Amino acid sequence: MRGWRLPFTGAEVWLGLSIAAADQITKALVSRSLALHETVEIVPGLVNLVHVRNTGAAFGLLNAADFPYKPVVVVLMAVVALTVITLYAGRFGSETPAARLGLVLIVAGALGNLVDRATMGYVVDFVDVYWGGAHFWAFNVADASITVGAALLILDMLFAREHVSTTA
Repeated sequence: MRGWRLPFTGAEVWLGLSIAAADQITKALVSRSLALHETVEIVPGLVNLVHVRNTGAAFGLLNAADFPYKPVVVVLMAVVALTVITLYAGRFGSETPAARLGLVLIVAGALGNLVDRATMGYVVDFVDVYWGGAHFWAFNVADASITVGAALLILDMLFAREHVSTTA
């Protein structure tokens, strides 16, 4: 592919694999320690540890939907998203540290959740943040990695100086 390069350095690959591994380890610990839908209060009025399963896509999209081959469709969506992000990183990956780190975090999180979807047909989520009766979607290490990565990319787009050649 013309213009494509290896998207990540060795250190970035190890960071991404470490995040994906931490995601898998924390999900396994929650699955072994808590029964499905069991909740443990961590910070009263703010954070619970809960064992839930997301059979849909990001933020529970398609979670309530039930249709033939749903697990296959959701896995294919995740594979396409991961492929597009990796191709983007290889073709247009920024030289700024924030953007590079953001892309690594997004790919690591996408990989962590893809492993769950491909092997179990659902993603284990376990962090429940709430205020009063309002709950955010339960999430996991992979989701947090994707969110922080996306925030870094947005901040890079808003505040990074353009790389403009100063030669005449």
